[in-house]
Amino acid sequence: MGARGVILDDQNRLLLIQRSDNRRWAIPAGAMELGESMEECAIREVWEETGLRATSLTPFAFYSAYTYTNEWGHTYQQILMSFRIHTWEGELQKVTDESVDAGFFPLDALPGPKSMIIDETLADLASFEATGRMVLK
Repeated sequence: MGARGVILDDQNRLLLIQRSDNRRWAIPAGAMELGESMEECAIREVWEETGLRATSLTPFAFYSAYTYTNEWGHTYQQILMSFRIHTWEGELQKVTDESVDAGFFPLDALPGPKSMIIDETLADLASFEATGRMVLK
């Protein structure tokens, strides 16, 4: 189980990190720790990967239907919640233990190579903002 934190700044630019493990650009996300809620997970993952601490966030999508096969051939079902982070504090750290770069990018000029889930996540956020209903997949 895990969480993803979507941050759009006041210029509608998306915060992405370049992951240290695969060099792909991605939305900050990660797995829950024991005793942690999904909201707490999103706050922690964004902080660990960017140095920004979310102060206001709203869940907008819940994913439970996806299966993945890792590099060792193990297939598993991932359960994840996406959060829209409205406000945050701190300064963006471009390099962390989990990222080699980070920045805010215009939605029509996202860097690559990028994570496969970015487009789907942004579409789900747009659907939530248009309808007010959480996206369930």
